[in-house]
Amino acid sequence: MKKKYGFNDYTFFTEMSELALRHQSYDLSLGLPDFEIDKRLRYYLKESADIISHSYESLSGNPLLIDNILKFNSQRINSLRLKKEEVNIVPCSTFALYTSLKSILEFGDEVIVIQPSYYTYAPSIVLNGGIPVYYNLDNDFSIEWEKLQNCISEKTKAIIINSPQNPTGKMWTASDWEKLYQLIKNQEIYVISEEIYDIYCYDEVAHYSPFLHSELKKRTFSIFSFGKMFHATGWKVSYLLASEELLDNFRHHQQYISYSSNAPCQYAIAKYLEIFDPSDNQKIMQNKRNVFNEMIEDTPLQIEQQAEGGFFQLVNFRNISKTMTDVEFSKWLTVEKKVSCLPLSAFYQSKQDSDYIRFSFAKKDDVIIQALDHLRKNL
Repeated sequence: MKKKYGFNDYTFFTEMSELALRHQSYDLSLGLPDFEIDKRLRYYLKESADIISHSYESLSGNPLLIDNILKFNSQRINSLRLKKEEVNIVPCSTFALYTSLKSILEFGDEVIVIQPSYYTYAPSIVLNGGIPVYYNLDNDFSIEWEKLQNCISEKTKAIIINSPQNPTGKMWTASDWEKLYQLIKNQEIYVISEEIYDIYCYDEVAHYSPFLHSELKKRTFSIFSFGKMFHATGWKVSYLLASEELLDNFRHHQQYISYSSNAPCQYAIAKYLEIFDPSDNQKIMQNKRNVFNEMIEDTPLQIEQQAEGGFFQLVNFRNISKTMTDVEFSKWLTVEKKVSCLPLSAFYQSKQDSDYIRFSFAKKDDVIIQALDHLRKNL
């Protein structure tokens, strides 16, 4: 018997993309990069087919990949000094989030979800016996700490953070992480920090991980994605940082779900990390954001805050319609105006409408330019 648990799921997202295809619209709805990966990454994947044994990798991951993750993180602007015992290779970020929850939750535990958020968060909590508690971002999508504190109860076991955040593009600072620590330091509350857009931070602001916080790192699962980093989402290889104690418990569950991750891709990624310069990809994506934002100024659509990081830009559409819901507007824009987006309410479990739509600028430059030029002429 199929169960949908009453949550938003992926079907709406794919429906919008299919709607764009059916009406031959420019598809800026999903964060799926449509431009080429680095040819050197392709080369290392081909090399791996000839070199590796094609057997299972270890539970923790390819040793060379782990070593190169240590080096990569030590070279960040906000340098992360890690031990190999704190790193685990996982099939994808959704797996890391789900299994992190499985390793800490008991039936009836509460987990705080900051909305808007990615659609997998709440279902992952419920599938592991937990109860989602929703904190809705208001005003400028910044955290109101007193309001967040009111979400914490004696049953709270974890809080899920995404920075840079999908869909708002907001980023957490060192000050934010310290404020969070002050809220939870006297309880056994864990942090699941999804940092999959970590290299895509704009305007000379560097990513700041909670793993840099000397106390928070003891109770944090930090999740990163090579798929997002290299805009090669189909590779499905990610990595997780956690304390040795938390990782030991995580692996007890991992062994029964996936055991290890894609072995050829792990080798290819390990080799590519030795030559990869994250600033190259960051500059490419910041330029795409800038082109999108500059061109949308020539339409009635309004950007209230530039995305600080990530693949997405929120846009207020109320200059065009005061009556349509964001879902209705998104479908209208896709069908009638030939540019696809997503409604912000799709990222809430407790909200049916908003003033915002989300565009992805992780697209070829000519797709962005043609889509925005079309909107300029037709809105």
